[in-house]
Amino acid sequence: MPPARHMSLIHEQNEFAEARAAEKAETARQSAIAARTVASHSENADDCQSLLAMLGLDALAGKHAKSMR
Repeated sequence: MPPARHMSLIHEQNEFAEARAAEKAETARQSAIAARTVASHSENADDCQSLLAMLGLDALAGKHAKSMR
């Protein structure tokens, strides 16, 4: 493989990895905000836990929402 093509592939892989990392961080941020929203609208702890489970959200993720805003 010519050196220029090899460098191009490495650059594309790095861009893809950066995009995936950004997507992962944004998904975590949205999940944290969603978990906090569910918690604020829940009637009690059991209600909150069951709603979070139904939605596939992590209760601990909501604790990180304040630092992500």
